[in-house]
Amino acid sequence: METSLSGKPLADEGYVYSTYGDLKYLKHAIASVQTLRRYDQDRPVVLYCSNEHKEILLDSNIQNLFTHILHLPEDYRSITGFKHNVNRFLVFKKNLFLDSDILWCKNPDNLWKQFSAYKFTITGNQTSDLFFGAPKGFRVLKDIIFRRRKRTLRRFDITYLSRVQSGLIFAGDYDLTKQVCELAKEMLNRREETHFRSRKEEKGRSEESCEWSFAMAMAKLEVQVIPWLNGFESPQLDFIESFTEYDEEFHNVKCLLFGNQFIYDLKGLKKRWLQKLLIRMLTSIPGKGDYMYVTPYCLHFGWYHQKGPLNDFSERCWQKLVKSQQM
Repeated sequence: METSLSGKPLADEGYVYSTYGDLKYLKHAIASVQTLRRYDQDRPVVLYCSNEHKEILLDSNIQNLFTHILHLPEDYRSITGFKHNVNRFLVFKKNLFLDSDILWCKNPDNLWKQFSAYKFTITGNQTSDLFFGAPKGFRVLKDIIFRRRKRTLRRFDITYLSRVQSGLIFAGDYDLTKQVCELAKEMLNRREETHFRSRKEEKGRSEESCEWSFAMAMAKLEVQVIPWLNGFESPQLDFIESFTEYDEEFHNVKCLLFGNQFIYDLKGLKKRWLQKLLIRMLTSIPGKGDYMYVTPYCLHFGWYHQKGPLNDFSERCWQKLVKSQQM
């Protein structure tokens, strides 16, 4: 399958998005690119999408937002279908694959410098938490009691498990990228031999996760994740309403980042009163309450219950673009 218009790299560096299904995902990608162009006017952007999404762009006359729009075959229109096959979509010498639910917050030049040290990498933490790919809530206690995580690592002959966050995937070497992708697919096919659970079991999720299988493959191949929590140089941070200062158009964004990762991870608690109580208690310990407000390169709306502001912003972007073409 041809992955570019010429069969050769389209440029040295560039961004790759993919959309299919509900129109809202295309609107998210449009909003993402619009925020990107506030800071990077030069690097090209490729969109792989379904025919339906391409027709919508053409009918609305806003296709020029993307440098190239390429067809995404139906077999690759899923999280694992696309991300476990990114080796097929390397249209640039150095490719940055992005989720559509990401907004850009500052100039990415230094981020590209960080990625240039790798042949292939994905944002993440060196060590995963207990809930990574496992049951959520109290159900995880069963995994802890029966040491299922450790049994998985032993069975696959690996000694650690990183927390992969695949909102940003960097690929600059075809052979290594293919190795990682093929092994990740193999890991996913062997899920019954692991302690991992299907992402479809989570509320609001209809597609399988690619992340734990990537983490397993990268551990086997000794491929390093790039830290996604890196202080003022964090590639991406999650949007959590109570942890984020922002304006309506996301021109000025600052995220609360605790130095202690356990305390920072409390951001995911849905019950605000419980979150505040636990943070107040834990940060009273000397050295545990250090924090900073940082502007990440990317603000990721990965939490299902936190997507409201992104939906509103992307809808406004869409309406302005369509209206501008009608004038």
